[in-house]
Amino acid sequence: MDRVIMWFRNDLRVKDNKALSQACLNGNIVFPVYVLDRRLLETTALGFSRCGSFRIEFLLDSLAELRGNLKKLGADLILRVGNPEEVVPWLADELRVEAIHCSKEIAHEELQQVHRMEQKLQGKGIEVKDHWQSTLFHEDDVPWPVKQVPDVFTKFRKESEKTVEIQSEFQAPNKIHFQHEVEPGELPTLKDLGIEPEKRSKKAVLPFKGGESEAWKRLNEYFWKDDLLKRYKYTRNELIGKDYSSKFSPWLALGCISAKSIYFEIKKYEKERTKNSSTYWLFFELLWRDFFKFMTKKHGKSIFLKPGITGDALEMSDDCDAFNAWRLGKTGEPFIDANMVELNETGFMSNRGRQNVASYLIHDLSVNWTWGAMWFENRLIDYDPSSNWLNWAYIAGVGNDPQKGRKFSIENQSLKYDPKGEYVKMWLQNNLVKPR
Repeated sequence: MDRVIMWFRNDLRVKDNKALSQACLNGNIVFPVYVLDRRLLETTALGFSRCGSFRIEFLLDSLAELRGNLKKLGADLILRVGNPEEVVPWLADELRVEAIHCSKEIAHEELQQVHRMEQKLQGKGIEVKDHWQSTLFHEDDVPWPVKQVPDVFTKFRKESEKTVEIQSEFQAPNKIHFQHEVEPGELPTLKDLGIEPEKRSKKAVLPFKGGESEAWKRLNEYFWKDDLLKRYKYTRNELIGKDYSSKFSPWLALGCISAKSIYFEIKKYEKERTKNSSTYWLFFELLWRDFFKFMTKKHGKSIFLKPGITGDALEMSDDCDAFNAWRLGKTGEPFIDANMVELNETGFMSNRGRQNVASYLIHDLSVNWTWGAMWFENRLIDYDPSSNWLNWAYIAGVGNDPQKGRKFSIENQSLKYDPKGEYVKMWLQNNLVKPR
């Protein structure tokens, strides 16, 4: 019987968690660990923190529920604040483990983290075993080596849909063998982390509470209780309310629910309710998420740089005044400002809104697109490195768009998606937002 650490990263769930299943294999003694990375709390060169209070609050909710779910299985969550590549090896020594199991992450910083961890463990006989589980399609099942994955989504979708079978889910363990050998640690509060709480607007599309049961609650409500999946394709570009889209992205970003679990619920819905273009379209959106994950693995650090994956030199300014007006929803363009106010007051914005505000910053204000991506990283509770940065690069013309960028007519978009001005009125009336 081995002693192993289960290092939770962006997989804060017990159902369909391959890393957890593998850690528990053969009755191993498992020490579940989560390290809240101090670097999330750092201030960027632009003067705001990398991670705003809405994101951290959602993370803390998710960790509290994960701890509760682990306790039901006979374990606990060992919680620390620090640098994971230092804390996890220290715990590995302290707990005398043979291996560290974790999810395989593919963004640059996360890869560097594991590399530094492995260096610290060198010669100690402790192996880091990472497991691919953040996508629908397993990396071993797609029909190309990573360096040959098509850079155009349509080709990726058509070829992979024909050939890739989605692997079955992993069931949650019935029991985890655990020993209390170190203090589990308290779940920190925002105050403990030096973060000033922000009050979420009552106009938010959802209250957005983190955690595995909250993810499934939202799915069951959207699919089964309110039967909304059957019209998803036709409502997904709306702007107001909880029903226009699935809103699964915050829970997907932290792995409170897996993409595979959502896929198999879609299949169940198609069998028990209806199968139509809307049920396919939600699968289609999950494929976009997969595509960006594979692009991140293929292109590495370049997705975070101004020339993007194309290497093109863009004519963009580092205009702080224009950027801050955009960031604070003070551009004077009502449709843009309304979307930014919603983002700042709630930590969420519709997909339609995201495309428009990105286009405006890049193509109307000619401001460095990476600044916009950094502000989204602070604000969005559904922040995911791959989806965020590659969507921004796409609009900027240095990503995966064959048309080399998307410039939207804000006037036309406003007339099409907010013809009566209801959305603008909702968010700009008596607006006193002061985001940090």
